[in-house]
Amino acid sequence: MTRMIAAVAAGLFLATIGPAIQAQTPAAQAPAAQAPADALTDPAMKREEVIAFIGVKPGDHVADIIAGRFIRALSAAVGPKGKVYAVQADEIVKAHPEVPPALKRITDQPAYANVEVIVAPINALGLPGKLDAVFIRQNYHDLHDKFMGPADVPAFNRAVFAALKPGGAYVIADHAGRPGTGISESTTLHRIEEAFLRSEIESAGFRLVDSGTFLRNPADPRDKETPDPPMPKDEFILKFIKPL
Repeated sequence: MTRMIAAVAAGLFLATIGPAIQAQTPAAQAPAAQAPADALTDPAMKREEVIAFIGVKPGDHVADIIAGRFIRALSAAVGPKGKVYAVQADEIVKAHPEVPPALKRITDQPAYANVEVIVAPINALGLPGKLDAVFIRQNYHDLHDKFMGPADVPAFNRAVFAALKPGGAYVIADHAGRPGTGISESTTLHRIEEAFLRSEIESAGFRLVDSGTFLRNPADPRDKETPDPPMPKDEFILKFIKPL
């Protein structure tokens, strides 16, 4: 793994499950009741808006792919009769073996007994069928990066399509790239052009039904990895459905 790829993998790791590990290291110093910074505790993640946009309801079965900071929020939203599949790519786990223990620290808690962890190669995730929703937050662009296998992105999207119920939702939130950049700035700015992503998802048979604005930041020029002056990166969130 080159230094650049290692840095990308580390950044991806920290953007998802990293906060949970950081909050627990060293474990002896972390208060037992302390929760990791995630969608339940960080207002900037806009948990309520995201959950409502996905349309998650009690009893639903949901997959959180490249799972991390929305696991507990999704678990609470589906309730004890629902199910959350916390899906992590084997490619990330190989570089960061801390990931499965960090996930286990969540699933070992009785409150999150409805969470099941899946660790598998990105090109063979083996998603369970009849899902109500699949969610990917800020990591769809990484599917195109070499450290992910590389992933067969068209096949990945077809696998998501097959796993969803008719009418099921495929929701993706990611950092917005400038028009015309496509996926070219994925490894440098960690961004993806919204139109490019939409084209890929619709090619798998999905239909776009909603586009949220609550994560957008029009002041971000979208030409840097970290905006200057510091500000939230412009982020789109799109909801596709598997047609009935």
